[in-house]
Amino acid sequence: MMRGPGGGARGGGPRGMMMPGPPQSARDLRATLRQLMARLRPEALAIVLATVLTSAGVALVVIAPRVIGSATNVIFDGVLGKALPRGMTLHQAEAYLRTHGHSQLAQLLQGTSAVPGRGIDINQLGMLLGLTALLYLAGAAFSWGQGYIMAGVAQRTIFGMRRDVEAKLTRLPLRYFDSHPHGDVLSRVTNDIDNLTTTIQQGLGQLLTSILTILGVLAMMLLLSPLLAAVSLITVPLSLGATLLIARRSQVHFGRQWERTGAVNSLVEQTHTGHALVQVFGRSRSTLEEFSRQNQDLYEPSFRAQFLSGIIQPTMFFLANLNYVAIAAVGGYRVVTGSMSLGDIQAFIQYSRQFTNPISQIASQMNMLQSGLASAERVFEFLAADEETPAADTVAVPEALGHVVLDRVGFRYQPDRPLIEDFSLEVQPGETVAIVGPTGAGKTTVVNLLMRFYDIDSGHIYLDGVDSAQLSRDSVRGHFGMVLQDTWLFAGTILENIAYGREGASREEVIAAARAAFVDQFVRTLPHGYDTLLDADATNISAGQRQLLTIARAFLADPPILILDEATSSVDTRTEVLIQEAMARLRHGRTSFVIAHRLSTIRNADTIVVMAEGRIVEQGSHQELMSRPGVYRDLYESQFGGALELAG
Repeated sequence: MMRGPGGGARGGGPRGMMMPGPPQSARDLRATLRQLMARLRPEALAIVLATVLTSAGVALVVIAPRVIGSATNVIFDGVLGKALPRGMTLHQAEAYLRTHGHSQLAQLLQGTSAVPGRGIDINQLGMLLGLTALLYLAGAAFSWGQGYIMAGVAQRTIFGMRRDVEAKLTRLPLRYFDSHPHGDVLSRVTNDIDNLTTTIQQGLGQLLTSILTILGVLAMMLLLSPLLAAVSLITVPLSLGATLLIARRSQVHFGRQWERTGAVNSLVEQTHTGHALVQVFGRSRSTLEEFSRQNQDLYEPSFRAQFLSGIIQPTMFFLANLNYVAIAAVGGYRVVTGSMSLGDIQAFIQYSRQFTNPISQIASQMNMLQSGLASAERVFEFLAADEETPAADTVAVPEALGHVVLDRVGFRYQPDRPLIEDFSLEVQPGETVAIVGPTGAGKTTVVNLLMRFYDIDSGHIYLDGVDSAQLSRDSVRGHFGMVLQDTWLFAGTILENIAYGREGASREEVIAAARAAFVDQFVRTLPHGYDTLLDADATNISAGQRQLLTIARAFLADPPILILDEATSSVDTRTEVLIQEAMARLRHGRTSFVIAHRLSTIRNADTIVVMAEGRIVEQGSHQELMSRPGVYRDLYESQFGGALELAG
């Protein structure tokens, strides 16, 4: 399949024009989140399994501080037991403490000595510490399992998204690419998807772990001390309020950050593509100035987004420290009064840290989550772009003869700016029609309409007697082969690039097409012949050779209708002669449309159509048009006036 022409550049289209999007604040992030959840729905079973593993891991980690608290009590009771008077048990000491207070118990203990055989229970302490280590080890194993599963969930989800994006690219109309900078499109399908991958893989797992940890720790805190749990919960609404307030402000800047990233990528892509011209015309300084301006435009929302999201975690730490001070004060008082054991308050302090840490982690993940949602929004916006209306053939596909009729065709790129008006033309099979005219006359636009890159606004286009509107776009484009002014070759061998013209072509057929296009003679001078590997920009062969390869590709396709859009503009005079000879041989029995500014290439055309402002102003053979004053004669004399004077 041949690449469609960029009609907007010369035919009045809007190529390269950035279409403004709605402001970030007006976009529905909840809708984006729903779409993301829909993408994750096929992974529901894996997510449930990851949730189970996370729950088990969190449960083990949450139990561990209680076990450590019990170990602390064993040590404390053992140390305290050594200092008790003979015959007094720990329970009696605790009762004495509650009845007489800490000072009287201290006086009672003065002068006592350790009692042999009464101390720390090493066996029990060892069992508790071993159990703690086992709990943390098992919790880590469950956490690793959850991470493995979530990595698979993220990669499978993004795999499907990349597949859908690539399929979307093939379904988008040429109008979309004319109205969106290439760099912005590339940024959406690469940078934004990569950013979303990181968010799903890391953000979802950590968010799930944090939420379950909060629930588990809260349950243990309530079990140990409802009063201290209430003190800890005071910081929750403060934390949530601060997080939501900051996140709402930073989300706007994250959206602008990724939009302007696309704009910077677009500028870099254009500058890289035209690097030689930038150097030749001395535009390096102005290009750097423009890049600096756009880079500054990117810096401002990026700085605000990162700064606002970055202050979330310090805010959470500040609130967590306030919570720790409150728990230490209240908990210490309760230990002194005998309401709680030292081990329980130690466990509660660990739980308070475990309770605030997930909140801080969620807050710190807001940076990633907001950035990921902004990227997801841009990707979903791309996937929701209007596509070419799919249509099947409503009539039988006609036999490909090459009879083309344009009947009173009208078209406009923009509603208020008509371009093609009341355009009528009939081309018989095997005829060569040249379309000429000043820049912006609509020449390339006519080709876009023939191949249904755009649909006409009025009139009809008939292919071999059948209205093309009744045929699918694939059927219509199957009638055409195209050679563009801008060559397109991919990284691969010369053989593969020519064979792109027809799927399943044999090596012999490729070489035959290459010979017809005068490619064979220069290919055989290369060290590896047809197996010579071209780089991404095919810079290891000349511009004329690149153009010959695209012509050979069109010859291999063997279409009934051939379109040449400035096909000889990039070749030297000798190569142009070779192409003209090959074209004369291959045009036999094939309808041809030739668009050219170099009028020397079309003198032998059966019909020359002269366009101006979207209309046909003259039509006839070269001799007929030169025999009378008119636009064509003026154009021709402007190119060859000096030569005509010398000849006269």
